Amino acid sequence: MEDEPFKIGLSKKDGQLGFVFNRGGPREGAGRKGIGITKKVSLTLTKDIWEEVDRECGDLEISRSSFLRHVIESYYAANKKDR
Repeated sequence: MEDEPFKIGLSKKDGQLGFVFNRGGPREGAGRKGIGITKKVSLTLTKDIWEEVDRECGDLEISRSSFLRHVIESYYAANKKDR
């Protein structure tokens, strides 16, 4: 298989370097759409709670992030009337 030539290009959005091959490559607007703002947090829970979270995530086949997002969103949806 012959190596494909490539070009190095700059992203229009953030100025990061990207590799552009003859076919395919990054396109404006391509990829998974974001659902919000990402913020990294550290959360301390007991070992038992983490085991429950991991068990629930496994049963639902979702990530911890998705599980915790659902818990938080559910809390605020249920408590909107109290505001």
